[in-house]
Amino acid sequence: MSSLKPCVDALYEGVDRVAEIIPGLPKCEVLLIRLLLLTGGALQRDVEAKLKPFDLNDSDFRTLMMLYSSAEGSSTPSELCALAEQKPTNMTRITNLLAKRGLITRAHATHDRRQVVLKITAEGKRMVRQMLPPMFPEVISKFSCFNTTERKSFEHLLKKLALHLDSTDVAA
Repeated sequence: MSSLKPCVDALYEGVDRVAEIIPGLPKCEVLLIRLLLLTGGALQRDVEAKLKPFDLNDSDFRTLMMLYSSAEGSSTPSELCALAEQKPTNMTRITNLLAKRGLITRAHATHDRRQVVLKITAEGKRMVRQMLPPMFPEVISKFSCFNTTERKSFEHLLKKLALHLDSTDVAA
């Protein structure tokens, strides 16, 4: 991961300059948004680099993980689209790739032949079990600047923001 310090410094300087020009700029909120996006982008690039040896990108990985973590190891494309925040066309691309690699299967639902059900295969489960454990130390390391209480608070605050944004999207 490249150094974020110059970006953070430039961000603060830029927001300070804009605040001098435009009265009433909500500096704290602007900084929070930009810092979240900057941090999220850096984490995203790091995840993508970790997935590259497995010939997966983040969308493919999240889809596979959603199937892995579901109660029956299965879901429908429309459910996955909503959870993975993907458009149907991209979900089709993702599921085609995962199916071609033997990580998932497609079948018609028994209760409704029009509905497609995606299910993780034994090979898909094996890949997840192979991929995840080596990632644990680095994931833990990324948050080592926080103590346990701070990590739980950070998680709580991010969840609170996510749910608030969800409720403001509905109201708009």
